[in-house]
Amino acid sequence: MDDAPPSVLDVWRGRFQRFRVGIRKATPFISGVFATFLAILLYNQAFPAPAPLTTREVEDTIVQMMASATPPPAFSQKVYQLIQPSLVLIETTDINEAGEDDGGLGSGVIIDFSGDILTSLHVVEGADEIILTFVDGTTAAAEIVATQPENDIAVVRTITPPPPFPPAVMGNPNALQVGDEAFVVGNPFGLYSSMSAGVISGFERTFLMPDSDQRLSGLIQIDAAVNPGNSGGPLLNRDGYVVGIVTGLVNPTEENFFIGIAFAVPIDVAVAAVGSPPH
Repeated sequence: MDDAPPSVLDVWRGRFQRFRVGIRKATPFISGVFATFLAILLYNQAFPAPAPLTTREVEDTIVQMMASATPPPAFSQKVYQLIQPSLVLIETTDINEAGEDDGGLGSGVIIDFSGDILTSLHVVEGADEIILTFVDGTTAAAEIVATQPENDIAVVRTITPPPPFPPAVMGNPNALQVGDEAFVVGNPFGLYSSMSAGVISGFERTFLMPDSDQRLSGLIQIDAAVNPGNSGGPLLNRDGYVVGIVTGLVNPTEENFFIGIAFAVPIDVAVAAVGSPPH
């Protein structure tokens, strides 16, 4: 005989048994989920989230970031600071036959600890008196101690012991290339210690001296502004090293002002007038 069909009670009893087994199997998973939530809750209590930044704090952070991104000073600033103690203003007196003063002014640069000063020969040649003005404003009479006429170079020295100013650092003009930065510091029109900037435009140029048959050769061409009073001053590279002595400018008119072409004697040539190589 077939077994009697299960009663409703038996059906529910079976379902309950299966539910208990399922609960028993799910207990580890449920416990893990509960433990995870509990751990998250405890972590948030122990390490609360930072408060959101205020508008003022965001603005302050931006300002600090922009300040840290400020570019370093320009090379020209460094160059100027290096050469200024070694720069000299040269003023000359030259009384002509009519009793008038044909003197002028120019620039020079201290090149050694003996106080020797390089300048252009045409600045000091034939002068009755040479007066030097140094960076601190002190003045001193000077005399020519050496010349290099073929390159328009002269060396002058104070008659009394020179002030203790540092000499400029000599550079290597042979390391220059067209397009390199070029800086000129001098006294154009008597404006003491003025700087102009440009690039190296060429090498091995020739230049006919004004009111003269003398032709200079082997010159460095630059487009940094050069005007009367710059002659004899230093041409510098981006490191602040002297690579030349400014000697003249080209102007196709009869006016003596800058139009974009100037020349300098390479420093390795110029210092030969002192009898020593660059250092």
